[in-house]
Amino acid sequence: MPVVNARNLRKQYGPSEVVAGLDLSLASGACHGLLGPNGAGKTTTLKMLLGLIEPDGGEIRVLDLPVPSLARQARVRIGVVPQMDNLDPDFSVTENLLTYGRYFGLKDAAIRDRIPSLLDFAGLNSRAESRIQTLSGGMKRRLTLARALVNDPDVIFLDEPTTGLDPQARHVIWQGLRKLLSRGKTILLTTHFMDEAERLCDRLTIIDRGRSIAEGSPRELIATHIESDVVELYGEDASGWGRQEGMLHADRIEEAGETVFCYTRHPRPLLDALKDRPDLKYLHRPANLEDVFLKLTGRELRD
Repeated sequence: MPVVNARNLRKQYGPSEVVAGLDLSLASGACHGLLGPNGAGKTTTLKMLLGLIEPDGGEIRVLDLPVPSLARQARVRIGVVPQMDNLDPDFSVTENLLTYGRYFGLKDAAIRDRIPSLLDFAGLNSRAESRIQTLSGGMKRRLTLARALVNDPDVIFLDEPTTGLDPQARHVIWQGLRKLLSRGKTILLTTHFMDEAERLCDRLTIIDRGRSIAEGSPRELIATHIESDVVELYGEDASGWGRQEGMLHADRIEEAGETVFCYTRHPRPLLDALKDRPDLKYLHRPANLEDVFLKLTGRELRD
């Protein structure tokens, strides 16, 4: 039985249908990624799954409990990491964990028993009594993740957990999330980092304008929706060369700014043709999840 199961989920604000018949199913012990451009309906979907806003249509069951009617009971077994850190700046690291644990009805003694392991998980053992203002962005994010575990949840909702972090902090958080998965926790992750989704997620749902447009494992999505190889061209004449020579050797070409993307299943003829153009810089790489995402949702900016 899925840990989280939503069917035909709908939510409308004024004339705009933000979520339009979305189906979503999370398997136990897996990381499921919810991807989409800005305004696709990701955060609205998370809020409906948590029972924070009521859907206009559809059915939701979380941990076999109907939501929103029994959302409070479901949330006792859920951990949430919001987009923005909302730690209390007036409290220390330990006080933040202690106060948050009380929201779940936990006794102070039980929370204090858990705090050492939570601090160890977040790599904040030496900062137990530090004020929030003294922590770096990465430390705050790790503490927010540790705080979401204070009730030992079965399911963890992560809304863009590594946005704004440097590469070192992102890798530390990834390591922590892998530990959670190894302990049988179920994770629902939204992210704009395709490499993050590709590294962490067992399954992905890509949504746009409130609808699911693709679903599968990262490898399945790449194999199904995109050519195997990409050659990125740079230089003053990249556009002209791509439209003439590139079109002869690539399956598909896209332009974005000064870069020409040549998608092909047989890269050798394209690479051989480029040997005669030393003025053009190029990068040959395997296709990845970002290529899939851009093909399915487009390259235009979303506000």
